[in-house]
Order: sequence, then C-alpha cells, then structure tokens
Amino acid sequence: QVQLVESGGGLVQAGGSLRLSCAASGNIFSPNTMGWYRQDPGKQRELVASIMSRGSTNYADSVKGRFTISRDNARNTVYLQMNSLKPEDTAVYYCNFRSYSYNSWGQGTQVTVSS
Repeated sequence: QVQLVESGGGLVQAGGSLRLSCAASGNIFSPNTMGWYRQDPGKQRELVASIMSRGSTNYADSVKGRFTISRDNARNTVYLQMNSLKPEDTAVYYCNFRSYSYNSWGQGTQVTVSS
C-alpha cells in the first residue's frame, strides 16, 4: 500500500499564491508518477500536473506558466507551487501516486480563491 498525506490548501485572494505538499509512504518503488488532480462538485476530476520519478512533468493547459510541480525523491514528497491564482482554480485538490503496482489517492485539500 501507498499512503498519501496532503497539506497546504486554504483561502487566498485572486492573484495570490499557495503551495501544496504531499508526502508518500509505504511501498514506494520507481518508476512512479506523482501528481495533483482537482475536482469541483458535479464535475469530473481533472489532472492539474504530474511529475515522474525521473523528473518529466506534464501540466494542464489552464495552469501552464502559473503552477510548478516538483518532487523530492529522498522524502517521497511532491509539491505544487500555485501562483497567480484565479477564482476558477477553486476546487478540492487531490494528490495521486501511481506505479506498476499501486494507484493511490490522498484525502484532498480545499483550495479557495476569492475574487
């Protein structure tokens, strides 16, 4: 099993910044991909950004240039730096860990951007 613990959500004004963190523990093997997804009530969960254990990244078009994903493999932790936040970024953000054997989700952290 892989367990994920997220932190860093909250309330911020439009144009502000937040940093999300997600620490993984358990059966961590490489290669793997860690990422952040978000979900609004009544909508599908969507990929925000992901990063492979070797460092390759992928971003949703809506966050390119504003969000940066990074990871510390020694700490099995992934970060999402969110700048220039917009009200439409408001959602519950979920951390994801995926490897050949596991596909695990965090409990979610609320991000609210006020206009």
